Amino acid sequence: MQNLDALLIFARVAEMTSFTRAAESLGIQKGRVSMVIRDLEREVGVALLHRTTRTVQLTEDGRAFYSRARDLLAEVEELQSMFAAKGTQLRGRLRVDMPTELAHSVVIPALPQLIAAHPQLELELSSTDRRVDLVQEGFDCVIRLGPVVDETLVARPLGKLRMINAASPSYLARFGTPQTLDDLRSQGHQMVHYTRTLGAKLAGWEYPDGEGYASLPLPGVVQVNSVQTYHAAGLAGIGLIQAGYSGLARYLERGALVEVLPDLRPKPLDAWLVVAHRRNLSQRVRAFMNWIETVLKPYFD
Repeated sequence: MQNLDALLIFARVAEMTSFTRAAESLGIQKGRVSMVIRDLEREVGVALLHRTTRTVQLTEDGRAFYSRARDLLAEVEELQSMFAAKGTQLRGRLRVDMPTELAHSVVIPALPQLIAAHPQLELELSSTDRRVDLVQEGFDCVIRLGPVVDETLVARPLGKLRMINAASPSYLARFGTPQTLDDLRSQGHQMVHYTRTLGAKLAGWEYPDGEGYASLPLPGVVQVNSVQTYHAAGLAGIGLIQAGYSGLARYLERGALVEVLPDLRPKPLDAWLVVAHRRNLSQRVRAFMNWIETVLKPYFD
């Protein structure tokens, strides 16, 4: 192959099953994508893609070609960086997804450091609380909190994010500051319930119990499915909340929230950097992983 760009364009089309989305993600015209794929198929002598009006799928030959193309692209990138001096500036596009609150409260404020160190890095930052499809949506890596249930993905541990119990001063003025688990009931405390799916079974108040963690049922009149709304409910004095220290630190510093029951914190959240394949651990992804681990370190247990 005289032009490795053709392999990159083909791989992106294969991953995103769309000429249009592949072109948008690469920042090129759809017509160029079509022309490159057509020339590539002519060069190798087989059809690599099935095209329909709705989608694009790999042929049997295309699947075999894609597997080798991804390996080759990864090896080329590794070769290009093999003799690069430590601290060499990163170049090219890096597409990352992460939880919204983590992006807003921690990553964005620290991002100028990464931009200053690597001004030629083109970072596409998605922040969403849904589980994105790394391959179909063209992400190089994602940051996930909690368990990684998809065994087909490669997850690298970053650390354990500290979780805390918190309430607003106005709430504590009404109900009192709990010192023990028994106080939660005897003082008539309420919690804001967080759940990904409204109407789902409520988890209760989590606390350490021996070698593990248990849950104490607590009443609450508000149930939310957004981390930002959960924080807002705590700030409004609606009830006690249990959330990541990274998202609450700024509120604790200015006294808008107060930590309670510090000896009974809920289970820390595992933080992972996830890629679709081991060969996706390019120099850019590895550098970003090292950087994000440093940024998150103050919030780890």
